Amino acid sequence: MVHKSVSQMWENYLKTLEKSKTKTAAYTSWHFSANEKDANELAALVRNNVKTATSSLHILYEMEGVKLPQKGELNIITDWDGVAQAITETVNVSTIPFKEVSENFARKEGEGDRTLHYWRTVHIDFFTKELANMNRALSEDMLVVCEEFRLVYK
Repeated sequence: MVHKSVSQMWENYLKTLEKSKTKTAAYTSWHFSANEKDANELAALVRNNVKTATSSLHILYEMEGVKLPQKGELNIITDWDGVAQAITETVNVSTIPFKEVSENFARKEGEGDRTLHYWRTVHIDFFTKELANMNRALSEDMLVVCEEFRLVYK
């Protein structure tokens, strides 16, 4: 069940838009990560405009039959409990091998010390755990979906 704060945030956001844009506006609502601590911390980073990017393994989109994020999409980022924290708009999506993720992208992810070394360490651990559930191993050539977004409402 979607928390009532999600629809309330959306209604408040729509009031900030020109009337013509409200008819076509749509959103998805979700939280980051697979655990409460990280989900809440990452939502706070978005809310504070520190985290302006995220990444996922391309294979997970394929296996779950989920379409890739698209430029212009709106997302309501929630905490672990589903409480709305911020609205973002996707501004860029690229799919690249894990080994090609850049220092600049790692900084935009906004986590830890914002270095590529930190990003790689955390994501190797996270992606390895996700892939283990599918009896797969992470490789440097695996495709990563790199999504950049901007904070549009909080």
